[in-house]
Amino acid sequence: MQSPLKKIIVLGGGSSGWMTGAALGKILKNHPCQIQVIESDDIGTVGVGEATIPQILLFNDLIGLDEDTFLKRTQGTFKLGIQFKDWRKTGHSYYHAFGEVGKNMEGVQFYHYWLKMRQLGKAAPLDEYTLSSLACNEKRFMRSMDAGNSPLSNIAYAFHFDAGLYAQYLREVAEEHGVIRTEGKVTEVTQHPSGDIRSLILADGSEHEADFFIDCSGFAGLLIEQTLKTGYEDWRHWLPCDRAIAVPTASTEAPWPFTRSAAQKAGWQWRIPLQHRVGNGHVYSSEFMDDEEARQILEQNLDGEMLREPRQIRFVTGKRKQFWNRNCLAVGLASGFMEPLESTSLHLVQSAISKFFTFFPFSGPKQCDIDEYNRQMDFEFDSIRDFLILHYHATEREDTPFWQYCKNMSVPDSLTQKIEQFKENGRIHRFNNELFNDLSWFEVMYGQGIRPQGYHALADIFDQDELERRLTSIKNVIRRSADHMPLHEEYINKFCKAPM
Repeated sequence: MQSPLKKIIVLGGGSSGWMTGAALGKILKNHPCQIQVIESDDIGTVGVGEATIPQILLFNDLIGLDEDTFLKRTQGTFKLGIQFKDWRKTGHSYYHAFGEVGKNMEGVQFYHYWLKMRQLGKAAPLDEYTLSSLACNEKRFMRSMDAGNSPLSNIAYAFHFDAGLYAQYLREVAEEHGVIRTEGKVTEVTQHPSGDIRSLILADGSEHEADFFIDCSGFAGLLIEQTLKTGYEDWRHWLPCDRAIAVPTASTEAPWPFTRSAAQKAGWQWRIPLQHRVGNGHVYSSEFMDDEEARQILEQNLDGEMLREPRQIRFVTGKRKQFWNRNCLAVGLASGFMEPLESTSLHLVQSAISKFFTFFPFSGPKQCDIDEYNRQMDFEFDSIRDFLILHYHATEREDTPFWQYCKNMSVPDSLTQKIEQFKENGRIHRFNNELFNDLSWFEVMYGQGIRPQGYHALADIFDQDELERRLTSIKNVIRRSADHMPLHEEYINKFCKAPM
């Protein structure tokens, strides 16, 4: 029988390291397992994870963060979705909005009724039935209230925040739960004869042993790759962007409650509004654009003054061939990279931590648990990958070599199946509780220009006049609900304004 787990070392800080440290500290606070985070102030973090999806609320709640305090500490704003500009074609935009679209009826998703009436020319644009989209357009926001059957009772949202400030805040939370921080740079990794990791030796000569190691060392993958030689699956043939240039700018207006993704000649540019600044970045493919042109495009499309020199980030979209190998778990960028198109980077950290607790090795790792953990994380990465590929592949753009490549490239069979099923009858099957539900797939497929030939047969249970009346009623309720919402900036100023 193996002895109980006595110590875990988390290598690396940043958002992933301190999310991991804070969660371990909170969950294991009454368990005799020491948690140590080793990080070096000399090693910077990527820090592009400033935009999130609604699942982040579950993580913050798990570790006991007060939401208003968290927003003040991280210069945070609220997020109701993502605007995709120029992705389908130049001059076109749409929202991948959080929360509900319309109101489901008789067990059938609203969008099937909308598809039927839209084909007949008797439905307004989708945004008019989507509270989050109207709020995005008008810079409105509020959290849910007790309003009975109103859309205001169930408002889905996420956050924009400063990733560096978030890591600092999480460090405090982790240390309150007994997590020990050690400053230092790893110069050597020792292993047991079995191949398991034994200890980390730092530049000051100190040696730190543990039973289990969590690699949050970023792209370097110091433990999972450089030590254990786990291997990496490269997805650049499907997601060809491999570089980004990021820069913060001064705010020029009240913050929008959404992330903007604007397609460019060989990639796309993000805008993430915070309370004290705006985060910007240009994600692009080095095969189709050189670094200097990418920087020029970024600077030409900034709304405010640059607050520092832009910095470049190089990456390879893909995943580790094993996320958990021996007594080492890779989390964050050490596990793989998904470009921030749908703000999934911090979700994948959160998912890795959550699944790790499901298979937590209290008495040492078991191979059956390792295999199942890896299978689940493989599925998580693969399903998000397909969703990202959809944005590039389902486009009418052929105005540059980059977009010609994306439109005509072969895609995974799993994505082809989803697209073909939607084209036939508007049906979208959410497999195995994958991250993005059918509404998300619908908003992006329709937004990118895919039009189904039909719709769910049960949408015919109402005649056209009755359905037109119902859609008008839903649209009016959504409009009144949006009118009730205060301005985003006013809401922040009232509840969670950060000190200057």
